[in-house]
Amino acid sequence: MHRLLPSLLLCAAAGAQAQTTVALDLVDATGATRAVGTVALAESPHGLVLTPALQGLPPGMHGFHVHDRGSCAPSAQGVPAGAAGGHYDPQGTGKHGTPWGDGHLGDLPALYVDGEGRAAMPVLAPRLKLADVAGRALMVHAGGDNHADHPAPLGGGAARIACGVIGSAR
Repeated sequence: MHRLLPSLLLCAAAGAQAQTTVALDLVDATGATRAVGTVALAESPHGLVLTPALQGLPPGMHGFHVHDRGSCAPSAQGVPAGAAGGHYDPQGTGKHGTPWGDGHLGDLPALYVDGEGRAAMPVLAPRLKLADVAGRALMVHAGGDNHADHPAPLGGGAARIACGVIGSAR
């Protein structure tokens, strides 16, 4: 049995992936207004998996992004969650793209919200790890996301409607 112990510990360590949970709130020009649930973030061999447990959102497809700064406060101009800055773009690409291709690293697959206002479908961000996003903001935008800058910038997404600050992995 003592010869098996190192192998068992190695297998257990390989199976234990870093993870964290982010609480999201609806946001407006005055700040956070109401909790809408959580998004669990977990590392996988294929990238960062984001599993929402959200309710009370408008039905349909929504832009879903990691933003540069870990704040959901309004900007000085009253933009909801404007203090979060733009999409996370450490390489300075300056362009919106797909989660698996060129563009901001903060570009995530679109978030699907069902007719009852719930989002539960996981999405995969293959270019991200928890260490990349810790201390940044996770944002839900009104409207969909075409993962391009045409015909409208930033995937055509609209206002910031829900936000949460991503903590450290545990």
